[in-house]
Amino acid sequence: MANQKQKWPADKITKRKTDDLIPYARNARTHSDEQVAQIAASINEWGWTTPVLIDEGGEIIAGHGRVLAARKLGIDKIPTMTANGWTNAQKQAYVIADNKLPMNAEWDTDLLKLELGDIDTQGFDLTLTGFSVEEMDGIFFEPNFEAGTEDDQGMLDEKKKIVCPACEHEFTA
Repeated sequence: MANQKQKWPADKITKRKTDDLIPYARNARTHSDEQVAQIAASINEWGWTTPVLIDEGGEIIAGHGRVLAARKLGIDKIPTMTANGWTNAQKQAYVIADNKLPMNAEWDTDLLKLELGDIDTQGFDLTLTGFSVEEMDGIFFEPNFEAGTEDDQGMLDEKKKIVCPACEHEFTA
């Protein structure tokens, strides 16, 4: 098998006008404004790294989010690859597979924490990785459910006097 020459249905990158690309009307994957902004930020940081996959008529098979981000950024020509000779069923299935297959992967959380931590110490904007601040909190700050000492419990039992800054009502909590 390794010696067989591969014939790829999409093997040439061509720049096409963004406005000429047609979104697949039945694309089940949605892109929020926030996610499109993340993709746009990624394009600003790293440039265009993955071409949009289209069919012979210019209909988008894979890369809807990238096209939306390109339009947001005012990019008028983007790299595309044309899948030649695909049946409708192949195109429909790939629209789904391109989005679903990456979701089947998992993270090695120890390595992810190490990588994100290393990137953070270099002063790089971690939000460009696509992780939200809440997600990163979950990665870096794991809850500690170990049993506490009697002193810890005593601190939990202490009541504190709190004064509302708006109405100056006093209460204990």
